[in-house]
Amino acid sequence: MKWIVGLGNPGSAYDKTRHNVGFMTLDAFAARHGIVFGPSRCKAHIGEGNIGGTKVTLIKPLTYMNLSGESVHAFMSYYKANLEDLIVVYDDLDTEVGKIRLRYQGSAGGHNGIKSIIQHTGTQAFNRIRMGISRPVPGLAIVDYVLSSFAKKEKEYLLQMIDNSCDAIEYSLDHSFEQTMAKYNG
Repeated sequence: MKWIVGLGNPGSAYDKTRHNVGFMTLDAFAARHGIVFGPSRCKAHIGEGNIGGTKVTLIKPLTYMNLSGESVHAFMSYYKANLEDLIVVYDDLDTEVGKIRLRYQGSAGGHNGIKSIIQHTGTQAFNRIRMGISRPVPGLAIVDYVLSSFAKKEKEYLLQMIDNSCDAIEYSLDHSFEQTMAKYNG
């Protein structure tokens, strides 16, 4: 089983914000493959499907961004899920809007959702798709920026980035994450 965790904040107030590109990607991936998110469990909305013979579980934590690790830990403990089968999809300030960067380990880099996952799993070694949201203009607080919507001029880049992330997830189902990184990191 592959399990994909998209990071974001629950609730309509956060739907289209930069911090929710992980949720947006899982919604797009679910729509592509006819996966429906069912009732919440493990502190998350969970959708399950079978893609090309691979069981796939999509997870959108309901714990809010800063406590995402609670949901990841609950799912991992209950389902005895392997960390090597995990991909976390999340926003990244240090990557330009429209670009994705794949990694298989590393620090939280200031991202509180990743920091929480590292704390709850006890490791920095898990696969990630970092989705670019760029940095704010000087003077704008980071918290206000990540909780803001994408500008109209960024919409095309956002949609392409979500599409590329979905493609990378699909590719990773049949290939190693190293092969997926080589293909999608350009």
